[in-house]
Order: sequence, then structure tokens, then C-alpha cells
Amino acid sequence: MRGVVTLAGEGTRMLPWSRGLRKEFLPLYDRSETGEVVLKPVAHVVLESMVAAGIEDVTLVVGAKDLAFVQNYFTIDRTLLQRHARHAERLVETQRFYGTLRDLRLRFAVQPAPRGFGDAVAHAEEFVAEGPFVLHAGDAVLIEPERGTLLRTMGALLEREHLDAVLLVRKVADPRRYGVVEGRPDGRVGGLQRLVVTGMEEKPAKPRSHWAATAAYAFSHRLFDALRSLEGTGPTGEIELTDAIRTLIAEGSVAALVLSPSAGEWRSVGSPEGFQLALDRTRQRAVGTEKRST
Repeated sequence: MRGVVTLAGEGTRMLPWSRGLRKEFLPLYDRSETGEVVLKPVAHVVLESMVAAGIEDVTLVVGAKDLAFVQNYFTIDRTLLQRHARHAERLVETQRFYGTLRDLRLRFAVQPAPRGFGDAVAHAEEFVAEGPFVLHAGDAVLIEPERGTLLRTMGALLEREHLDAVLLVRKVADPRRYGVVEGRPDGRVGGLQRLVVTGMEEKPAKPRSHWAATAAYAFSHRLFDALRSLEGTGPTGEIELTDAIRTLIAEGSVAALVLSPSAGEWRSVGSPEGFQLALDRTRQRAVGTEKRST
């Protein structure tokens, strides 16, 4: 199974920061293999989640003006290692990440203009080929006891049951701000409640459930057919992923897994408040684990 990570949004809720720097490269706390507390960009953590899920072929979808910056970050820089060779202890996590990049087939797809989440995903089609894939927005993270578990579970369910999509949802107090998923319970998968998805609506005034979709998915190749059928359905002519998912619900088979507190949590950095929460939670996990081990 392949992976797609989107890093092409404009990030208007994070202005003026996002005027010159991408929100996907905001820092979060993590721990290195040696137990040190480190900072990693959000997109770095997302890529490591993909790799931990067993994905070895990942496409990053990037806006045209950001391509060089993103390629530079995700390219092995041997001169950096040489310049800082006297401080090898500072390079441990960078060396480990470079090892990940060496073993990964990493591709870059360009979204020429910001025309929505669905349009960004559509530009990855030629790299995904005919098989299933896992999709993850680059401006959010899954904080899990073991990184990659949720994406692996979603991908396995998609393939095992020949589904068109597997969504990851969470229960929220005010679902009007999210893509709201309707469904009926249908057993459990990997310790998570499973839903048969019967509907989905973006930011409804009167939500029909409290299940909000995260931006982590597993899809069959049929998603691209659904995206091609759309003609700028968003309020500003954007192509919305939610509308493509609605097509899959109507014509195929879509399931969802309900995120539980024991399985992990979803944190977006798409707003100042969201970033603060994500930073606080990753710091608590990184520093808290360190304190318990000393």
C-alpha cells in the first residue's frame, strides 16, 4: 500500500506565520531513539507515521511555490553531516531520519493552484497507480501509544474487505465545525468501534451525529474517479474531498473506525489554538516519558 500526504493548503488561519512558512513545518515535541527530547516538523512526524505503518512509497503533494523548500527538507544533506561532524551527538536523530529516507520511495506531486483538499489529492493519482493508498493531511498528527498503528489498521481493513474507503472519526461536542459522518455500528476492528458509513456532510448547521472525520483515510483507487466527477463543488470553486467521499458512499462501500482515547488522539495545527494544543500534548508525552524513565 502507498501513502499520500498533502502539504498544499494556504493556511490562512495561521497568518501571518503562513505568509512565509508552511504550517506543516511547525514544530512538535518527540523523543529520539536515545531518549532525548527533540523537535520535529508536523510533516516529519506524519511521514514517520506512514513508515511505521509499513508504507514504503509516499507522495507529498505540494504547492508550486513551496516545492523547493519541501524537497530540501526531505532530501539527505551530506554536507550538513560533514559540517557538524564534531558534534555527532546532535546528529543522532537526523542520521536516523536520513536512514528512513534512504529506505523510502518518496515522490513529489505539485498542485499548481490551491483548489481544495480534493484537488490536492487528485494530483497524486499518477504516483498511486491502481492500488489502494493511505491519505493523511500534513497539518495534523495522530498521537498514538505506538506510531503507525491506526493507519496500518485502516489500510488492512480496506484491503481485507475490499472497501472503497475507511475513515477515522472521533466524537466531538460541536460537530458543526467538521465533516460529520453518519453511520451504524458494525462490530469492532483492532479494538475500535466500526461503523458502516451511510452519509457525510461538511460543516452542517444541524449535524446528524457527533462523529467528526479526521483527515486520515484509506482509499481504493475509485476515489480518483469520484474526484474527476466533481466540478469545483466548494463555495469558492474548490474540489472538496467530502463530496468525493459522498459519491463513494452512494455507489460503493465505506466504513469508519471511531477513535478512542486509549488508541490515540487527533491534533490539527491548522489554527493557533490547535497548534497550541498539539504542542502541549506532544510536550507532555515527550517530557513526561522522560521524567518517568529517570
